[in-house]
Amino acid sequence: MTKRQARIFAWGSTLVAIVVFLGLTIDSHRQFPTLTNAENITPEVVKGMDVWHKYNCINCHTLFGEGAYYAPDLTKITQHRSEAYLEAYMRDPAAFYDEQRHRRLMPQQNLADEEITNLIKFLDWVANVDNQGWPPRPILVTGGPGQAGAVASGATSAGLRPVTEGDDDRAIGENLFRTTVPTCVACHSLVPGADGAGPSLAGVATRAEALLQSGDYTGEATDVEAYLRESIVSPSAHLTAGGMYSAGGVSFMPDTYGQSLSETEIEQLVAFLVTLK
Repeated sequence: MTKRQARIFAWGSTLVAIVVFLGLTIDSHRQFPTLTNAENITPEVVKGMDVWHKYNCINCHTLFGEGAYYAPDLTKITQHRSEAYLEAYMRDPAAFYDEQRHRRLMPQQNLADEEITNLIKFLDWVANVDNQGWPPRPILVTGGPGQAGAVASGATSAGLRPVTEGDDDRAIGENLFRTTVPTCVACHSLVPGADGAGPSLAGVATRAEALLQSGDYTGEATDVEAYLRESIVSPSAHLTAGGMYSAGGVSFMPDTYGQSLSETEIEQLVAFLVTLK
């Protein structure tokens, strides 16, 4: 290739790259209103964004992969945590995490009620932006080795193997526990004492049996299996003392699993949970 040909090739490649870049940029801007649900950017959402910046939330948290990595990515937080949970957490984060046990503690920001409401609306708008699969991982909470993350279909984690046709309900229930969306392990650990957004389920069957015999139980179950089923489909039937996992008499655990899970899936989850003694 001569020098003249090299110059032509360089200039031609540059022009082609510029045209492609401009085309992609224009196409991206064309899609932004739809991808970002621009019609849902209400004044409350804008005020919530102002709260996010006012308290420098990005110094610890991440949105769309941008920010610090000291605290969890909050891009999809409202799809993993209920509004009641987020409100209670923002009012008193120390009730959820202990610095000595969890090695982190969100500072008390003393947010006003309106600031909390607007910030949640902002985070809910963020959660519904079509970010095409980013971030590529679920939110993780306090757990232990082998307890974090979702398991892709056919993958293994902490010794979990793919479900096969001959598996019993317990094995299928364990797979559901680790792979149901949103994942049970996003809130519950199987490590003793490792409480996160929800209590650790290590020994849950033993605790359930003791609770049913204690006289403190306020639900309608008469045995451990029924109690575990009730905890899945009617989480507010009995609330844990102390108020860490509920507010205003309502559990932070979603009450929609009775509709989103089939009866068979619920029975399989119970078959797994009853083995946690």
